[in-house]
Amino acid sequence: MKILITGATGFVGHQLVNALTEHQLLILSRNPKQAQAKLGAQHQYIDSIFALENLNDIDAVINLAGEPIVGKRWTHEQKQLICDSRWNITSAISQLIKRSEQPPHTFISASAIGYYGRQDDNQLTEDSPPHDEFSHRVCHEWEQLALQAASDKTRVCVTRIGIILGKNGGALAKMLLPFKLGLGGPIGSGKQGFSWIHMSDMVGLLLFLLQHKTASGIFNATAPTPVSQAEFAKKLGHSLHRPTFIPTPTFALRAAMGEMSDLLTHGQFVIPTHALSAGYKFKQPDLLDALKDVVS
Repeated sequence: MKILITGATGFVGHQLVNALTEHQLLILSRNPKQAQAKLGAQHQYIDSIFALENLNDIDAVINLAGEPIVGKRWTHEQKQLICDSRWNITSAISQLIKRSEQPPHTFISASAIGYYGRQDDNQLTEDSPPHDEFSHRVCHEWEQLALQAASDKTRVCVTRIGIILGKNGGALAKMLLPFKLGLGGPIGSGKQGFSWIHMSDMVGLLLFLLQHKTASGIFNATAPTPVSQAEFAKKLGHSLHRPTFIPTPTFALRAAMGEMSDLLTHGQFVIPTHALSAGYKFKQPDLLDALKDVVS
């Protein structure tokens, strides 16, 4: 297949490219030279989606582009950048698909479990109603723009991605140092949900959706075993052979991070009902095993 990928140099994208060696890849990057140095010269590169008039020669699109949501404090300008970096590219792809006489048969577009907003201890499936807040509004519009591309020629799959556990990057990389120093612990009450997925399953689910022609719609990209944040901290400490007695107070996070701290102090318990129903088999469903694999 010839596959157009956005966000290919990111945490997930890099691993996905490595898993698609049998396919011809067209990679969208703002800096093609840097992307080529990272991903290899065997792929094609473009620096703008507007360099394409249609997607007639593309078999599938995987859209992972977006400004990191936890990269900077959520000022008004940063919120707009978070939105624009997701919405604009997704809208452009959908418009290209609709303009194509022979459009891609598959469009897989990222979203996030932030769609659900804060949910206390409710277990959430793809059909659960959301709580209206910034993270939900970002994801809702992101998803709707992707779903516009759906037709009898193009199936659309949207992945609501949880907290990805992988080596050398992602949320876990930011957490490791205090835990390695024995200074880690639960955040706030620790009762909030922590919905995670191992990198092997994040990539595995994307490949599964790419290959399964009957798959379409919304898919929670989370392991089937979400835990509380306190349980996550305990198991991370166990995997590192370190204590986890020092909690991080909510007020300290709010002072340091502003509204963005809500992502840590309010969580979700998300179940991948649609992925399981479609037949995806998780490689890493156990949190302690997943953590040991990542930190080893």
